[in-house]
Amino acid sequence: MANLWMENVDADTSEDEIKEFLIRYGFPPFDAIQYVPGTGQSPAVVLSFNNVEEEALRLLQPRIHNIFWRDRTIIVQVIPPEREG
Repeated sequence: MANLWMENVDADTSEDEIKEFLIRYGFPPFDAIQYVPGTGQSPAVVLSFNNVEEEALRLLQPRIHNIFWRDRTIIVQVIPPEREG
C-alpha cells in the first residue's frame, strides 16, 4: 500500500477528474481519496493505492510532478506507508 500527495489541486476538482487525470498519465486507479483543505492557496488530496507498492508510485510520480493542470502547477510526492513499530 502506498499514498500519493497531490498539492495545489483546486478544491472544486472532483474525484472523477482526478482519476481521469492520473489514468491519462499511466497511474492505476486509486482506492480512496482524502481532500486536505489548504489556506486557500494550496489545497491538496491524499490518494491511497491499496495494491500498489511505494516504488511503483515513485516511478510514476515524475510524470505529473510540476505539471500545469487546471490553471495550477501540481506538486506530487509519494508518502511512505506507516510502519508498525
